[in-house]
Amino acid sequence: MARTYVVTGSASGIGATTTRMLTERGERVIGIDLKNADVEADLSVAEGRRDAAARAIELAGGSIDAVIACAGISAPIPKTISVNFFGVTELLVELLPALARSEAPRAAVVSSMASLQTNSREMVEAALAGDEAGALAIAETLTAQGPEVGYLVYPSSKRALARWVRRESITPAWAGAGIPLNAVAPGTVITPMTADLLKTTEGAAMVDASVPMPLNYHQPPESIAALLIWLTSVENTHMAGQVIYDDGGADASLRGDDIWSWNDRTE
Repeated sequence: MARTYVVTGSASGIGATTTRMLTERGERVIGIDLKNADVEADLSVAEGRRDAAARAIELAGGSIDAVIACAGISAPIPKTISVNFFGVTELLVELLPALARSEAPRAAVVSSMASLQTNSREMVEAALAGDEAGALAIAETLTAQGPEVGYLVYPSSKRALARWVRRESITPAWAGAGIPLNAVAPGTVITPMTADLLKTTEGAAMVDASVPMPLNYHQPPESIAALLIWLTSVENTHMAGQVIYDDGGADASLRGDDIWSWNDRTE
């Protein structure tokens, strides 16, 4: 029997690829995006998130089997924290009652290996506290200093999202309700969002300095979509709170081979 999926960012990039692959498998997909989607909504504002959730639930007939949140932007502007963090987390919370009605509910979001990069701790903490106005104020201060400093909004949004997934995944609302919640952190994905930057030698070199990918270099969106689909399939019964770095080896290159010693005993 076909499962009903809600996919955000369904009109382009990873979201469009995920939507296509799910449809080809015979699943039912309700896409959410600014335009060219089943539900056209602005996820950068609270009203848009609530309206998107309500319309998606209505189209789904009250029960949703899985949510895959791909919508996101990387621009050095304050809106990035609103779309990438609050546009994901608030929408998921709004869709949670409909997810809970499924016999095998699942949810997965798109984070980024940029969550490992330098970020604004204050913005991350404001986001995790649910203070969108505060997070936006911090973002305004950063972006006013130019695009190089303003870029901090993007890794901050993805760090906050990754932490939210780990925090929420083990709560009664998610794990307690039998709903696996996980994140995928891509490396450099070839999409319309990255095309302009990657088309020049200088741009590609700048990206590669921050995101080293020794395995197969820049990745197609299908490499992320396939993992998102598995995470939200009935086969995934026990994976919870994971941020999976599907990034060509960028995480291992940057963090090295020891991510365990934080809990080692010291004599």
